[in-house]
Amino acid sequence: MNDKLLAGIIEAILFVSGEAITPDEIALALDLPEDAVIHALGDLEACYQETGRGLSIKRFGGKTQLATKAEYAPYIERVLQPIQRRSLSQSALETLSIIAYKQPVTRMEIEAVRGVGSDYAIQSLVSKRMVREVGRKDTLGKPILYGTTDQFLSHFGLGDLRDLPEIPTGDKQTTFLSNDQLSDDYILPE
Repeated sequence: MNDKLLAGIIEAILFVSGEAITPDEIALALDLPEDAVIHALGDLEACYQETGRGLSIKRFGGKTQLATKAEYAPYIERVLQPIQRRSLSQSALETLSIIAYKQPVTRMEIEAVRGVGSDYAIQSLVSKRMVREVGRKDTLGKPILYGTTDQFLSHFGLGDLRDLPEIPTGDKQTTFLSNDQLSDDYILPE
């Protein structure tokens, strides 16, 4: 199979799926080496960049997705007249920040940082697929542990969690839970 044909096949797969897919999933389905798929994705990405097309290859969390270019969003909105997406509330943003930096983290640990109840904010983030259950803490009551999702990475344009901004240091830094308040012991969901 030549490179141009492979790039076209991958483009069609990404278009039809609508979801982010890992290169190894594509390679497995096409019975090809993963390197060939990664190379074809790079070619496809370069083609979109060079020709000024309206699409782009978006990579996050080890996955790849076909997406429209951000600069064309105003034109797309004019045509489609989408329902206004509600932005995240302040409490949801605070909760999401704590989860992103401290994951896996329990509701009680989130509330210890925020100083207020976080049930509604957590459920809102779960319903928006920004946060998910990642296991249970191996402690009394086995509380649920939360972590961020690929939807979180995609929404904020992050390749992975290492792309999160550094937490500022100094006297005025907001203090998160100390390491002795957290435990790395947790049970993965079955």
